[in-house]
This record gives sequence, C-alpha cells and structure tokens, in this order.
Amino acid sequence: MAASDHEGRLGEEFFTPGSSSFTDFLAAHRPGLLSTRRVLPDGVRAEGAPHGTTVLALTYRDGVLIAGDRRATMGNLIAQRDLEKVHPADDQCAVAFAGTVGLAVDMVKLYQVELAHFEKIEGIPMTLAAKATRLATMIRNNLGQAMQGLAVVPLLAGYDPAAPEGARGRIFSFDVAGGRYEKFGFHAEGSGSPYARGALKKLYRPGMSRREAALAALQALYDAADDDSATGGPDLTRRIYPIVSVITEDGFERLAEGETEELSREMVEQRHTRPDGPNAGV
Repeated sequence: MAASDHEGRLGEEFFTPGSSSFTDFLAAHRPGLLSTRRVLPDGVRAEGAPHGTTVLALTYRDGVLIAGDRRATMGNLIAQRDLEKVHPADDQCAVAFAGTVGLAVDMVKLYQVELAHFEKIEGIPMTLAAKATRLATMIRNNLGQAMQGLAVVPLLAGYDPAAPEGARGRIFSFDVAGGRYEKFGFHAEGSGSPYARGALKKLYRPGMSRREAALAALQALYDAADDDSATGGPDLTRRIYPIVSVITEDGFERLAEGETEELSREMVEQRHTRPDGPNAGV
C-alpha cells in the first residue's frame, strides 16, 4: 500500500530491504517525484529556461576550493544577478552547477539527501570516488531532458582523507551523458569556462595558500565575465560577489561575505592598472 493509505503511517516499501540509494527507492515507489526522469513530449524543446553560467574549482595547499559567479541568463536577458551555484553536498564535498537552474537545484537537493541516506543505511559515508559515481548516475538519468535543452553540468570538489598527503583535494567533472572525469589542479564548467581555464592555466600552481587560491579563482571568474556576456563579474555597486568555498580536513566552509568582498575589491583595483590581469610567473 502507499504511505497515504495508512493515514500517516509508513507503507511496506519503507521496511523492505533494498538498495541504499535514495534515488533508486524513489524511482521504484514514487517516480513522479524525480524531476530528472520527466521528459518533455516528443518534438518539444525547452526554450527560455534560466541557465547558470561559470563555475570552477582548484586544489590548494589545504584542500580544494570551489567557486562560481552569480549570474543566471535567459537567452540574452539576465534572469538573476545573485544566484547560488555552489552548495555543500555533505561535510567533505561540494557541488557547483552550470546549466538549467531549476533542474540543477533539484538535482543538488536530491544529491544531498542521497549521500545522507546512504550513510544512515550503511553506517559509513561514501568514498569520494563513489560520490562522484553516484552523481554521474543522476546526471545520466537526466539525459532525456538534456537532449531537449535542459542540461545540467555539475562540478564536484571534495576532500579525500584516503588520498596521499598533498593530493587530498580532488575535482570531478561530468558530461551530459553521465561520463565522469577526474581533473587535476583545476577545472571550470559553463559558458565562460574556456576563459576561466585559460586564466587558471597562467595563475595556478601547486601548494597555493587559501588566499592565493581565492584570488586566482576570482581573477579567473573576472576573465570569464570579461569575454562571456552570460557570466557576471563582481558587482561592487550592488555588493554581489562570487561565491567562494573551500573543503579541507575540517570540512566545508564558505568564505565570509566580508572576505570575498575584500578580495574582489583588491582584484578590481589591480585591474585598473592591468586590465588583462596578472601575467603568468616564469
């Protein structure tokens, strides 16, 4: 029986042994709750849905940093100026997204529940590699909608205590078909990602401090906004700044608004004398 037939009591499905995957449970018993499984009618393509743009991640001395701009676009219009694109998935990893905003937010929320559900059922957290594989499966389940224009392209960054010292910050990217790829050093996704990756190629170096890594991320997002109209740079007048978060041995931490503002203003001031940003060290 369904849970609703018990007048508030849980149905038999909640007490039947099965997979530790929450998404598999929903797919079996409440498929209508999975937004990633819904496909538009044949011949219909989604147009005008808000899209998030540029997100990036880079490893540094203490772990990994993940960041994103705040703009969402709808065609040639700005749909939102202060979108949150970076979210903790659990204490040891975070997800940033580019692509269709509505589906991406739903996917992130479901992924957070997926990781918590696994830990409750199994008694231990997933390994970071398993978390990446589970997210890849969720993206693959959205393939039908992605082919109709509703693609979600997340970026996963986490701290892996089982990895060798100095390599515990790890980054995973994905394609719309659920392909999983580990990236080393840094990576970016979204419409401004080619420019962000180009900036990180010249600014990134192993063993950076948190402050150096944050400035490199902000410089990369600024370069992306400089060449990609869908990416928003720091908005000093509205006091809207990129989201910058780190994951270390101590867990997930979002940089305080005051710290991000200070770094953003320092970077913009530097751009007054060097509009193209700092040169690569040689």
